[in-house]
Amino acid sequence: PQKTSFHRSQTLGYKNGFAFSRLPTVGIGGDRLYVNQLSQAELDELSNKRPTLTYGQAKQAPPSGFIPAHVAFDKKILKFDAYFQEDVPLSAEEHYRIRQVGIYYYLEDDSMSVIEPVVPNSGLPQGKLIRRHRVPKNDHGDHYHWKDLNRGMNITMYGRTYRIVNCDPFTQVFLESQGIELNPPEKMIFDPYTELRQMPLRKYITPSDFDQLKQFLTYDKQVLRFYATWDDTNSMFGENRPYIIHYYLADDTVEVREVYKRNDGRDPFPILIKRQRLPKTFVDKKKTFPSCVLEISDQEVLEWYTAKDFAVGKSTTLLGRTFFIYDCDEFTRNFYRDKFGITDFQPVEIKKKPPEEVPQVIPPYNGFGILEDSLQNCFSLLPKPPRKDVIKMLENDHKVLRYKVALESPNPEDRKRHFILSYFLSNDMISIYEPPVRNSGIIGGKYLGKTRVAKPGSTTENAKYYEPSDLTIGSTIEVFGHRFVITDADEYVLNYMESNAESFPAATLQSLRDHFRSRQVVKETAKSDIPMLGTSKQEVDELIVQVQEELKLHKYLNNKNIWEAFLQCDKDGSGILDKAKFLALCDSLSVPTNTFLVNKLIDLCSFGEDKINYHDFLRAFPR
Repeated sequence: PQKTSFHRSQTLGYKNGFAFSRLPTVGIGGDRLYVNQLSQAELDELSNKRPTLTYGQAKQAPPSGFIPAHVAFDKKILKFDAYFQEDVPLSAEEHYRIRQVGIYYYLEDDSMSVIEPVVPNSGLPQGKLIRRHRVPKNDHGDHYHWKDLNRGMNITMYGRTYRIVNCDPFTQVFLESQGIELNPPEKMIFDPYTELRQMPLRKYITPSDFDQLKQFLTYDKQVLRFYATWDDTNSMFGENRPYIIHYYLADDTVEVREVYKRNDGRDPFPILIKRQRLPKTFVDKKKTFPSCVLEISDQEVLEWYTAKDFAVGKSTTLLGRTFFIYDCDEFTRNFYRDKFGITDFQPVEIKKKPPEEVPQVIPPYNGFGILEDSLQNCFSLLPKPPRKDVIKMLENDHKVLRYKVALESPNPEDRKRHFILSYFLSNDMISIYEPPVRNSGIIGGKYLGKTRVAKPGSTTENAKYYEPSDLTIGSTIEVFGHRFVITDADEYVLNYMESNAESFPAATLQSLRDHFRSRQVVKETAKSDIPMLGTSKQEVDELIVQVQEELKLHKYLNNKNIWEAFLQCDKDGSGILDKAKFLALCDSLSVPTNTFLVNKLIDLCSFGEDKINYHDFLRAFPR
């Protein structure tokens, strides 16, 4: 309360125009500060100073790396073997009990735990006797340290004294490395009552006349094995199946096991007849109760099956099933040879009836997908795609033969339709495309996707497909019920067939040559400047001028539409049109073909019987 000044002292000053810092002399509240007193760090720094002019700056050794204890001693445990004695007051057989324990010391946090190994049927609560923690050493607050532990010493924890007798190798090495001299190990003491219980009981061996016991001791784990078959072919769906008959010599029981093979169509149930004594002959007496309900005992059975009832090459009836034994194993042969003196063990060859070969009936083709691809579903549950001719695909990639075809149909509208048939040489597939025609009422585009087309009359077993040799000019092909007539072909078709003439019939090649030769003559005639019928070029030009003068009277004519209509009608651009098509086109365009001059021009542009070169005719209609 007596302090009145609470400001901080000024630490910045100026001298001769330069700023410098100074230490405060008075603290907050006016208390004096001892600025000349050196701290411990400054004193340590002054003690390390050396004459720097002569020897240079003193080099300090780098500090050693610090590793905490929980890292250095992580998962490092000292283990000691010990025991303690426990009194048993209320027992006439034992007065004390020795219990063995393991003392564990954890170096990371100096904690300890005591664990007793669990002994079955001991009747004692065993396991962890002292949980892991720092165990107090005395009443002064000290705790046990690893320096307090050694072999051959007693250690008391919570009123119970433990005798340490030994330790593990890691504990021994660690304590010796820390300079502790270990005592010699002692022998572990066992509980006398436990040792008494582990002693074998006294055995009384007296002569016995029990045949069953003697038989069990003599023939234990000795089994006769017979290979047999059960012929059940007389019943419905019966068959001849293999079985294995086991005869156990120890108790005269019989077991019949089934033999399974891969893909035999049966569930893998292992046993046909379980291991039991099988009756051979019953007592001949009337039974007032069904025998299927009664348990068969020695009173009901006159004779049981024994080892002498089984032999190779003989049939044995077991519970109503007749098994034919055709072979046995080597141990069975040796047993019968030593016991009964039988030496004939010739195995009987079992001839299996060959299964009737069921003919595979291939269903008719339903039209979905490719025939070879759909056929794979008849051969496998997981159909595989048919193998492709990769060499053929690589050699003929992007090689397509194109033909112009017309639809053969009783419908007059369908007769005017024209299609382009493409034959792909890489996979022998055919596709059909219909060029769209404006105002025809028919949507053009893809008519048939890529697929292999079978010839008429081909079957599923012997499928024959169309080949390039079948596609000739004028021939008819049937595609899924529709008939097409080939009217034209691409020039690439002729070039390809001529380059591979050895692969195609001569008739196919000759039909293409004749077709292209006639078309070439027409083109050359159309391109020539000399008109037909011996008319000079000058006369034609004069006639065209006269026609133009006459057509000026018909102002409704649109020359541009006339040119477009003729060029659109000429699909291949040859300049030649059929006379009937030419006249029909003129009528649709209202061209006055009945006038004398126009009729004369049409006659001059005609050649042959029904062909017209419309290029000279269109000169009368300038654009």
